[in-house]
Amino acid sequence: MKKRHLPKAMIPAHYTVDIYDIIYETKWHDGSNIKASGLYFVPRNAKKPMPELIYHHGTRMNKGRSTKLGGEETISVGLAMDGYAVIFPDYVGLGHGDQFHLYQEAESMGQAAVDMLIATREFNDSMKLKTNGMLFLTGYSEGGYGALATEKLIQDKYAGKIKVTATSGMSGAYDMCGVQGEVMFKEYSRPHYLPYLLRGYNEVYNFMPDINVIYKHPYDSIISAYFDGKHSMDQIDNVLPHIPSQMMKDTFVNLYVHDPNFPLNKALRENSLCDWKPDAPTQLCYCDSDEQVTPKNAKVAYKTMLANGAKYVTLRRAGVSFNHTRCAMISILYTKMYFDTFLHGSKHGGKGSAGQLFMADIAKLVVKKMGKHKHSGEGHHEEGHREHQG
Repeated sequence: MKKRHLPKAMIPAHYTVDIYDIIYETKWHDGSNIKASGLYFVPRNAKKPMPELIYHHGTRMNKGRSTKLGGEETISVGLAMDGYAVIFPDYVGLGHGDQFHLYQEAESMGQAAVDMLIATREFNDSMKLKTNGMLFLTGYSEGGYGALATEKLIQDKYAGKIKVTATSGMSGAYDMCGVQGEVMFKEYSRPHYLPYLLRGYNEVYNFMPDINVIYKHPYDSIISAYFDGKHSMDQIDNVLPHIPSQMMKDTFVNLYVHDPNFPLNKALRENSLCDWKPDAPTQLCYCDSDEQVTPKNAKVAYKTMLANGAKYVTLRRAGVSFNHTRCAMISILYTKMYFDTFLHGSKHGGKGSAGQLFMADIAKLVVKKMGKHKHSGEGHHEEGHREHQG
């Protein structure tokens, strides 16, 4: 925070934080048991029982984990310094886990988070760590999607066993079968998202024996070679076309566009997180100038959830001019402010205290000033804000 010239008052540092590397068991898509991992950020010697918070990180591709914290781990440290017990799942196939990551696949992302929550609660018992019964879900970009996936999974399958206090999804691609699909046919800063998505969906839905046959030459060989867990997102994006659909054969694109029963379209519908009714209070943060996840995702989800009868859904604009990277800095502030209101007695959530709102305005000015000193290409950095090499 000091490096970024952000005021201390934005996230009060009340506690030293202990960080645990948790290894636990979750499910592969076929129901078999696999190993998964994540970090657990715990306020040391907490003065009172702690609220639990699951933070879902943005897109990462490579296994393993750096011993140096950065990006969204730093956010988790900040939340833990103010008294939250922060659960940070690596997801299926990342960190120290088995198999490979199923990108934007709702079931596996939600299950990995739930199973880590169960594991950390067992850990709490063994360490005599006390929680207060409140559970918050959040995350940015793919993590925003993951937060809603976890909320929906808990509501559908764990009602009566796990209770969500509130969720704040930040810049998530919730409308997979709708507005987010539009980026396939436009200039796009992150074309690797498409083959990353297709690789995982083909594993789950089995479109064809070898997914690489859908790509034009030379992308068929490039994609298979570069998705090896050793190349960074920037390296992959540099060898792919700027318009994602151009890497695919015309027959595949035509089926996607014209046939609603095409297996990919069915998979996208099944993994969209707009058309349901969240029972817990839910906030959807977005930025108007997000070049990677269109703000239409949050707006469509908000309208659809309200139409389905959801009573406590809030749409929160984090900024007008912020790109995807800078939007994260303000979205997490609005998320913490929202969650803090529950700790202070709100049943359905509020915007935050006057002091917090004032600090958020200062933070926006700092972020805008930072933007003037950096070229717009910084928004092309990896969603998780740094790449983990295995």
